[in-house]
Amino acid sequence: MAKKDPTDLSVEERLKTLYQLQTTLSEIDEKRALRGELPLEVEDLEDEIAGLTTRIEKIQNDIDEYQRAVSQKKGEIETAKSSVERYKSQLNDVKNNREYDTLSKEIEFQSLEIELCNKKIKEANFKIEEKKAELEQTQAVIDDRHQALDMKKAELDEIMEETRAEEEKLKLKVKELEIKIEPRLLTSFKRIRKNARNGLGIVYVQRDACGGCFNKIPPQRQLDIKMHKKIIVCEYCGRILIDPELAGVKIVTPGTEEKKPRKRAIRKTLKKDEDVVPEAEA
Repeated sequence: MAKKDPTDLSVEERLKTLYQLQTTLSEIDEKRALRGELPLEVEDLEDEIAGLTTRIEKIQNDIDEYQRAVSQKKGEIETAKSSVERYKSQLNDVKNNREYDTLSKEIEFQSLEIELCNKKIKEANFKIEEKKAELEQTQAVIDDRHQALDMKKAELDEIMEETRAEEEKLKLKVKELEIKIEPRLLTSFKRIRKNARNGLGIVYVQRDACGGCFNKIPPQRQLDIKMHKKIIVCEYCGRILIDPELAGVKIVTPGTEEKKPRKRAIRKTLKKDEDVVPEAEA
């Protein structure tokens, strides 16, 4: 049998299908609500760990850079020492004071270079120690976050395992219902539901009011809703309105309860004693 075109459905059938879809989606929302803030907590921990990992990489790069600088300065020291030794050996062969002064200045300059390199090495080593301490501290934080993440993931997986099968069934039902709904109406419903704080895109009338925002609905509009001739939305919140009877919801109207007869209070009065004999006259 060919499937019925969604556009051929009556308003009543459309509303029924929409309400079934809303009920199914609300059940899925309830399943997801069981997870609480766990998915967000897991995501936050993963982001934090990613940030800390990037920080560790930067610290390690800084350490490597300082270590390269130390190696470079050590090489410069060795070069300067070789120059000092060479210049000192040349002092024995000087022929005049000018050559002696020139060599002496070169020796002094190279000695200052050695001192400067040693100072730079000392500063770099100090920075390396600082960075290593920071690296160790950051790694400890990462380890702590990993433990917390593992716990949160285990808790989340446990909850998801309990609800996964039911949620998959509900998702299949949602797909089946969505096929039956006209695309334009379905798009409008999804937009309304997305903007609604409680996720309700279609609600039934409760006590002459919208079941979503609880604003009063005029009697004529209520009559139109019961007639099922067109799709009507709440003029306050924009939700689609459906008659409770069509939604399969039984509304208990407060009846006039039989008042129990009030028991009349009987006052106890002292009965006058008619047989009292008056005192004899003196």
